[in-house]
Formats: sequence, structure tokens, C-alpha cells
Amino acid sequence: MTRPTADTPAVHILHENEEWIPPLAAALDAAGVAHREWPLTGGSIDLSAEPPHGVFWSRLSASSHTRGHEHAKEQARAVLRWLESWGRRVVNGSRAVELEVSKAAQYTALRAAGFEVPHTVVVFGTGDLKARARELPLPFITKHNQGGKGLGVRRFDTLAEFDAYVDGPEFEHPVDGITLLQEYVVTAAPFVTRAEFVGGRFVYAVEVDTSAGSFELCPAEACAVPEPGAVAEPAGLFRERVEVSAEHPLVVALEAFLAEQGVEVAGVEFFETADGRTLPYDINTNTNYSPDVEAVTSRSAAAALARFLGAELAAVSAVAA
Repeated sequence: MTRPTADTPAVHILHENEEWIPPLAAALDAAGVAHREWPLTGGSIDLSAEPPHGVFWSRLSASSHTRGHEHAKEQARAVLRWLESWGRRVVNGSRAVELEVSKAAQYTALRAAGFEVPHTVVVFGTGDLKARARELPLPFITKHNQGGKGLGVRRFDTLAEFDAYVDGPEFEHPVDGITLLQEYVVTAAPFVTRAEFVGGRFVYAVEVDTSAGSFELCPAEACAVPEPGAVAEPAGLFRERVEVSAEHPLVVALEAFLAEQGVEVAGVEFFETADGRTLPYDINTNTNYSPDVEAVTSRSAAAALARFLGAELAAVSAVAA
């Protein structure tokens, strides 16, 4: 790690999961970018005190509560508002956090911007679940509003099956009390696509093979939720979609959308359906750039990220000098 002194401007990585940091830190080290970690797992801040100098990059994950960090979302909100109030350079700031932790926020923002999204009913608590489920065609799926890791994703082929789930001990209560009922989409082919953006610009698109039911976040027939105990083989799951370029109409539209939402680093997942639709269904503002994905691409999003953060840090340091 490039270790800055206490008063040296640095890239501060706000996160709650140590396991995600090594590849990102390695890219920053390779680019010679000074960086520190800022755990979203406790501590304190003085709102009247000036924050340290540098660039602050938020990597809050919607699934933080599954790792015992149920208050990371609230900590990120407070810290980012504090940093922004002092005029600090924040990458994926407070507006991005609200998209990260709410699929309802993602879908409403995407729809307002002109994108088609999966038909989704948002249910608060459990009282309306059964009644609203009867408004959807069968089959349908459930998922958690604050999700990630396939939280709450289940397919239901009958209303009797769904009613028993809602009333039974296996019901998965979402951390924010919000369950999504969503159309079950049939994809044209057994894959989904994830487009990566750094600094608001497209880097690459990766096709994810879902034929074995390995992509559990996807609300589509091709993305069947794995059976209990099933283990997906990582080999061969990814390939770069070179035909999805910076000039692709969806990519151009997504760049404009991310800029409007204040999201500078993102992975946007979408699928092409059997009935001819292209549906974005998940916006990830905490992209990890796994080695398996980076190995099949002609470009490195991790390296692009390090260059972007390094350039932002250099600009901040020049102003402070």
C-alpha cells in the first residue's frame, strides 16, 4: 500500500468489507496513488471539524447488513454529508448512496429517464403482499429492496405457494421492510450483461453466462435461483461483449443517466428479453472488478479507476498547494 502521512492528501476508500479491498489497493499502488481506508463500521466524527484533505471514494454496499454492519448505510450518509458540506471531492457521494441501497430508487430514476425497467410492485411490510401478488402474471419473483447477493430472490409459480411462503417460517424479512414483487422475465439467450463505468465513462461490457443458474441477482428465466447447496463453476462464466461499445445507444443513454444521478463509478446490469426489450435492472455503485472478469477483457476497469482517482487527487492537491 502507498502509505501517506497523516497530513498528506490521499484517496480515502470508504467501505465496510475488507475482502473487497486488495485488488483495488493493488491497482492504486501500481499507479502510485496514495490511499487510506475509512471503515464504515463505527467510530465518530466532529461535524464542526474540518475533514482531512484528499479524494473520498464511497464503496458502501447494499448488502453491508449481511456482514454484521447493519448501520453502515446510516454511517455513510452522515459521513458523506459532512464531507460534502466542507467541499471535499467525493466520488459516488450522498446521491449515489441512495441509489445503491434502494432498488425502488433505481427503478423510479431509470423510468423517469426514459428507460424501460422490469414491472415492479413495492410492498411496505407484509400486509399487502398477497393482494398485490394477485395483480402480477404467474410466475413472478420476489426480491429485497436493499439487496445484493440475491437477497430475497425467489420464483413463485402459484399463488398458493406464495401465500404459504408469506405466512411461513422461511419468509425472508428485508432489512428495510420493503419487498419487491417483480415480473419474471424470459431472456432471449442465457446471459446477462454488465457494463462498467469509471469517471462516468464506459470502460467495457461483460457477458455473464446464466445457463447454470449462477447469476442469482437477475430476475429472469435464464437467471434461475440455484438450488440449495448448488455451487456454480466460475470458469467460463464471463466474456467481453466487444459489440457493446461506447457508441452503443444504451451505453450513451446510461452515461447521461449516471451523470445526472451523480454516479461516477458503476456497474449497470441489463438483459435483452425474448420479447425484444432491453431492461436495465441493477445499478451497482460499489464495483469490485473481480480477477475472473478482468481476465477476459481487453481493458482493465481497475486500472482505469486508479488513473481516474489519481487524476482527481492530483487536481485536489494542486489546488491545496
